[in-house]
Amino acid sequence: MNKLSAFILHTCLTLTLGFFTLSATAQPNAVAMYGEPKYQENFSHFAYANPHAPKGGILRMHSLGSFDSFNNFVARGQAAAGTHYLYDTLTVASKDEPFSQYGLLAERIDIAEDRSSVTYTLRKEATFADGQPVTAADVVFTFELLMAEGSPFYAFYYADVEQVKALDKHTVKFSLTPGDNRELALIVGQLPVLPKHFWQGKDFTRSGLTEPLGSGPYRIKNFAAGKRVAYERREDYWAKDLPVNKGHYNFDEIRFTYFLDDTVALEAFKGGRYDVRLENVASHWANGYDGPALRRGDIHLDSIEHHLPAGMQGFAYNLRRTLFQDPILRQALAYAFDFEWTNKNLFHGQYRRTRSFFQNSDLAAEGLPNEAELALLNPLKDKLPEEVFTRAYEPPQSDGTGRPRENLLKAQTLLQKAGYTLQGKTLMTPAGKPVRFEILLDSPAWDRITLPFIRNLKALGVEANARRIDSSQYEERLRRFDFDMVVQVFPQSNSPGNEQRDFWHSTAAERPDSRNIIGIANPAIDELVHAVIRAQSREALMASTRALDRALQWNHYVIPNWHLDRYRVARWRHIEYPAQHADYGLALDTWWASEEK
Repeated sequence: MNKLSAFILHTCLTLTLGFFTLSATAQPNAVAMYGEPKYQENFSHFAYANPHAPKGGILRMHSLGSFDSFNNFVARGQAAAGTHYLYDTLTVASKDEPFSQYGLLAERIDIAEDRSSVTYTLRKEATFADGQPVTAADVVFTFELLMAEGSPFYAFYYADVEQVKALDKHTVKFSLTPGDNRELALIVGQLPVLPKHFWQGKDFTRSGLTEPLGSGPYRIKNFAAGKRVAYERREDYWAKDLPVNKGHYNFDEIRFTYFLDDTVALEAFKGGRYDVRLENVASHWANGYDGPALRRGDIHLDSIEHHLPAGMQGFAYNLRRTLFQDPILRQALAYAFDFEWTNKNLFHGQYRRTRSFFQNSDLAAEGLPNEAELALLNPLKDKLPEEVFTRAYEPPQSDGTGRPRENLLKAQTLLQKAGYTLQGKTLMTPAGKPVRFEILLDSPAWDRITLPFIRNLKALGVEANARRIDSSQYEERLRRFDFDMVVQVFPQSNSPGNEQRDFWHSTAAERPDSRNIIGIANPAIDELVHAVIRAQSREALMASTRALDRALQWNHYVIPNWHLDRYRVARWRHIEYPAQHADYGLALDTWWASEEK
């Protein structure tokens, strides 16, 4: 996962309930996207955290690839895992609500009645790790720095913030662009705050392995560039007793060890070199952990259910390539991917087919568009595929034999009608060019999935090749959009908003390092993205996301893969977690080490 996806994964909800209901007298330190926050003023801790969790011990984690930077805010370099532990944000989200924010650096949140601004009053006790206070000037400095020199993501995410101004030492006001971007007043609270006195005069974009200063619960203890990094818990952390942090950050030390290959990393886990592993390979989960440690009960395999939207994972086309600008070709190639066979033979039947870009949520399009959706879609009718209005999207299905003849016949029929021809065994475009492309991969786990897909493509006369490169090269190629097809994840939250511009909007299509990996530049998609951002109620949000979903589905921008509605966690027995899990996140920061075990 690249660092922008990770960011999003960290940061990523009626007229009846009200929108952004916030009263300074009722709940000055929290705000909910819809209705009231779950936790009222003077709450003691989040329900999924154990306030009596023991402190101490070491959590050993792993990461793949390498790193050459501690700056995860810029596009340059590969940031080390765990750098988010160094920084505090103005607010934090609870993981058992769709979208509510609670004050961390901010002790008070005031949103203007017309939502033209949001003002944060900082806690006077908030300090950086060097003892210097966190001030409104630091907030202004951070915002301006990230907008000017940070990853392009920030300029996109906070594009509708007109001005940030320090009203006094501890009060900062964000003035917002007039309009219906109701999410904006919440997401500005996700801003990490950097120390002005530390960064001023330094080249932020070339900071590399300069050890940064933050106000968060951990500091860097030691590291070996590209190989390992360790963080130590700050005993003097200013916010350790706040309700939002009770039961959190229990390990004295968190270490990340880097591996170049996930198969090697799995064996290292079984050998006890690290403690917790989130498994994303079905065959590993089915039989890869077998061994003495598992049989002794030293390793536990936990399946932890969650209610997070699955988003979309799929083989993503690069529309910047002339070949893939034809939607008929994109539709036809999807018939060559045999999910049913793949799931049965490679995944031990563990997965479900993904059909929606908002899978596993009430935001996903189902059936035909309803009246509210049509109100958004009808004005765009001449810019959308006809099927958006007449059919419910379903990805191709097969009999699971591994030889999807019927599907391949359907693909051939589509291609012939569109003017594609066979010359010998090679499929030629209507312009007389061979249909040939490369599938770029960064993990050997994808080889066994991609090769059967390639064999089926060959039956259509398509020459596809898989090329696997290391994770650093892979991320750099993605940044420059230098690929034909990749496997890409488009994560979603329960409250889609500004980030949709970065995924699908035409203004992000040619911006390096954007998450519009596909290169979508479609005026209809642009309008539907704006509808999502402007949604003023939960009902309006559902209508707009479902309308957007239909447009994305029927443009055949990806070949959908699969999803899972639970975490697969392997852990050594001395690592424990609270009895109550969070609905919308794993909440690993609430886990602890058992001295007894």
